Amino acid sequence: HCVGEPCLCHNVCVCVCVSVTYCVCVCLCVKYVYCYSISHLVDSANICREGDWWEARSLDTGNSGYIPSNYVAPVDSIQAEEWYFGKMGRKDAERQLLGHGNQRGTFLIRESETTKGAYSLSIRDWDDNKGDHVKHYKIRKLDNGGYYITTRSQFDTVQQLVEHYSERAAGLCCRLIGSCKRGMPKLADLSVKTKDMWEIPRESLQLIKKLGNGQFGEVWMGMWNGTTKVAVKTLKPGTMSPEAFLEEAQIMKRLRHDKLVQLYAVVSEEPIYIITEFMSQGSLLEFLKDGEGQSLKLPQLVDMAAQIAAGMAYIERMNYIHRDLRAANILVGDNLVCKIADFGLARLIEDNEYTARQGAKFPIKWTAPEAALFGRFTIKSDVWSFGILLTELITKGRVPYPGMNNREVLEQVERGYRMPCAPGCPASLHELMLQCWRREADERHTFEYLQSFLEDYFTATEPQYQPGENL
Repeated sequence: HCVGEPCLCHNVCVCVCVSVTYCVCVCLCVKYVYCYSISHLVDSANICREGDWWEARSLDTGNSGYIPSNYVAPVDSIQAEEWYFGKMGRKDAERQLLGHGNQRGTFLIRESETTKGAYSLSIRDWDDNKGDHVKHYKIRKLDNGGYYITTRSQFDTVQQLVEHYSERAAGLCCRLIGSCKRGMPKLADLSVKTKDMWEIPRESLQLIKKLGNGQFGEVWMGMWNGTTKVAVKTLKPGTMSPEAFLEEAQIMKRLRHDKLVQLYAVVSEEPIYIITEFMSQGSLLEFLKDGEGQSLKLPQLVDMAAQIAAGMAYIERMNYIHRDLRAANILVGDNLVCKIADFGLARLIEDNEYTARQGAKFPIKWTAPEAALFGRFTIKSDVWSFGILLTELITKGRVPYPGMNNREVLEQVERGYRMPCAPGCPASLHELMLQCWRREADERHTFEYLQSFLEDYFTATEPQYQPGENL
């Protein structure tokens, strides 16, 4: 980083390298690296808008380079406002607003999920009955271009509407006091160069802190090119064929969803390195067993399950299969954001004890019987695994089928045994697990259904839920 000259608002700027070819200067008087700071320096008339990386010219230096497209927006547009979160679902808005550092009156505005051209206002509120919660208001669009929440108060722009409700509640749950905190926008690639050429030199990576050990390698927090924090999965030599891995990675790189860990790059010579986005809280399994995860209640656990189901619903739509869905392969970020990792890798493992599907290294307890016994892996065997993952969530990381070894699990499940309802788990949620564990794969739910069921769980299935001692 380099400390530089004053920008147009006469405050000191720092230069943050966002690719190997371009540094964006960021004004320190604003909280986030967004277009209202960058717009001082980037010539919008000289931006080549295409894909995830745009070619731009700096007004200060005249130099050209590439910038991430989600870091910039027209200076006077709604996209330039720090309270505008764009395309975001209701549940994601609630997760953001209920995160650390936000208080009552914190808000965000997002695209309406149901009405084109309209918006939704989401506000963090509090009362004695519900505690912290989020209220949502539809911002409707007038035929003449204006906006309103109630017809009594109409505004030419959304910015004027925000200004009005920042001065008074005027029928809302409370006055708007500030925009929701947010992190840096997620990069789709490390740089414009790695978008298509994503085999990178091992020397460009610095392994900083070991995050975990697995049967087939290690996970590290690292830095790429000294500028970008990443996660690096290192595989033990012989774990998989480099050629087969590169072929599978081509598919993995094309899978893009906000509930999937983004694959950035690879080092395909052994030892193979897999470079992905960094998730601050590590694996869901360790998160549940230690620290913050131990204090989670049912609403947060169900929300995490809904996020995983959303990512798997995308994998389902893309006609892909995970093959190793369990809490150890889910990563957790800030504000309890969950993302699916290691999708597709299990198929490539060449370890004899693993490929035999009987050895200690194979995750028998998570695997559907038809997959464990006959190797028939499908999206429906992933649904079975998701049911087991639900038990990991509810029991805060307990190993499934406690007291049973792998051979006993296979035998008992074949005879019709299914795990009983865990203490504190609602019967309706256990029933969902049993539906995931139906003997006939075709009778199991789709992930699309599971996502919908879990997202609406506390309105449609358990509206009378009251927190208990554990859940």
